Amino acid sequence: MKTLKQLSLILLTSIVFTACSNDDDAPEPVNEEEVITTMTVTLTPNAGGTDIVLQTQDLDGNGPDAPVVTVSGDLVAGTSYSGAIVLLNETESPAEDITVEVEEEDVNHQFFYTIGTGLNASITYTNFDANGNELGTEFTLITGAAGTGNLTFTLRHEPTKPNTGLSDAGGETDIEATFSLTIQ
Repeated sequence: MKTLKQLSLILLTSIVFTACSNDDDAPEPVNEEEVITTMTVTLTPNAGGTDIVLQTQDLDGNGPDAPVVTVSGDLVAGTSYSGAIVLLNETESPAEDITVEVEEEDVNHQFFYTIGTGLNASITYTNFDANGNELGTEFTLITGAAGTGNLTFTLRHEPTKPNTGLSDAGGETDIEATFSLTIQ
């Protein structure tokens, strides 16, 4: 009988301690990744002329439909262009301007530009994060001689900054788009 009382007391004590455990810890906040359905790059010639608009739009996200990629015209050789990138989430109505969020969280983002073979051009960052590191939602593109090639824009979330480029930046890709361009 004494053993039964001791076992009951041990069992009751373990239940009380288990019931009083602190399971109500606040969960860590989740910083959800941006939903980006559309990237529009506008290239404005600094000497005047017609803007060139590059756009990728993927309204079904990871769905079965491929993104719709458009380029409004050809670049002019020997020309300097001011570039600006706008990111939208068009799954919402009205569309949410994700560029605002990327620029507010500038230390956690960076655009990278990859110029493919055959495209004689160079790109320079013209906007920077709060720490003076490259952000890249604004840039200058200077064209050289005539040619055709690809230009890829990659937005990385939480890259290592500073870095020497996409190869050592790390982080996760929020959006990446490749445009086939012609310089005339």
